[in-house]
Amino acid sequence: MNAITVRLCAMMFMQFFVWGAWFVTLGTFMGSTLQANGGEIGMAYGTQSWGAIIAPFIIGLIADRYFNAERILGVLHLVGAGLMYLLFTSSDFNSFYPYLFVYMLCYMPTLALVNSVSFNQLKDPASEFGKIRLWGTIGWIVAGLVISYVFSWDSQGSIANGMLRNTFAMTAIVSVVLGFYSFTLPATPPAARGQAVSISDILGLEALALLKDRNYAVFFLASVLICIPLAFYYSYANPFLTEIGVENATGKMTIGQVSEVLFMLLLPVFLKRFGIKATLLFGMLAWVVRYVSFAYGDPNNSMFLLLMGIALHGICYDFFFVSGQIYTDNKAGEKIKSAAQGMITLATYGIGMLIGFAASGKIVDAYTTVGGSHDWQTIWLIPAGFAAAVFVLFALVFKNETLGSDAK
Repeated sequence: MNAITVRLCAMMFMQFFVWGAWFVTLGTFMGSTLQANGGEIGMAYGTQSWGAIIAPFIIGLIADRYFNAERILGVLHLVGAGLMYLLFTSSDFNSFYPYLFVYMLCYMPTLALVNSVSFNQLKDPASEFGKIRLWGTIGWIVAGLVISYVFSWDSQGSIANGMLRNTFAMTAIVSVVLGFYSFTLPATPPAARGQAVSISDILGLEALALLKDRNYAVFFLASVLICIPLAFYYSYANPFLTEIGVENATGKMTIGQVSEVLFMLLLPVFLKRFGIKATLLFGMLAWVVRYVSFAYGDPNNSMFLLLMGIALHGICYDFFFVSGQIYTDNKAGEKIKSAAQGMITLATYGIGMLIGFAASGKIVDAYTTVGGSHDWQTIWLIPAGFAAAVFVLFALVFKNETLGSDAK
């Protein structure tokens, strides 16, 4: 591993550490320390979707045309560090939410920027990038382990004393380091300096032509719909596990990232042997099984169901979202490949999950008792049923295809 690769791995590690260090426990922190309700927690997680919707404008209008990617990366993380400190000092939802909203507008574009910096330095991105991106997953895992097993901020006593607030301080510190570190990264000049730009180009609207293909239109709709139950996991898995008494819940949730790495290795084999339809269906089914496992699991008599639900993350994510990205790349011609990826990302992480976060908040509020406890079984069975309906719809309407240069 050469010096440049090591530096890119360090960048990727910190990039995802500063996300995983607060994102997983956000719902637990808001409910316990800010006394936020389900709707407010849903709004907070929805900032990710707003960031995903706004990010293409920042990348397309600024990063691709005027300034080096590593410099914008540095500025955004330094601004993010300041916002994290303000989140650390916030005492109620009304002061907390605006800072979080602006932070996610700053953070989400950095996901594309670290990729740009990496690709610009790699001779063979197809074979080299995966090893670098792996360090992002490791960064997320380490963040969770630090919270649970180094500082124990997610223990029952620490949560009651508001110690989860420290996750924002930790993120601010690492963001400062990453911000200044970014300015030392190899120069990544604007790829489209001086070129004309349109809103259609930025949003990838030319890729809408793919929706004329009936099969792809079915896949596109299913992708948006499956993101609605997906949002339940991101926003409420940690509060759920914490409330029912699972110790070191944040650390245990890193099992999901470990499985993500393992199933990423299995994905090409599965695609080749069973085809794209079976792979996508398997990913959807995993969401149903995960939520049913959460509905009937408990830390005393059936802890294995809870751990299985967490461990299914690799199948849930890789077998649907990563294979979906591969399918999209296969369907799009060379001219619109980037636009097609931008369109599916905007539809899923933007529109689909925005709806999901809002819906999950309302459902959790509807099944919250006067004392503040929750009917978690019903809460988890609702997204399980929704995911099952999407599974059946997709199974009946989508026709299998063969991936490859000859795929139609």
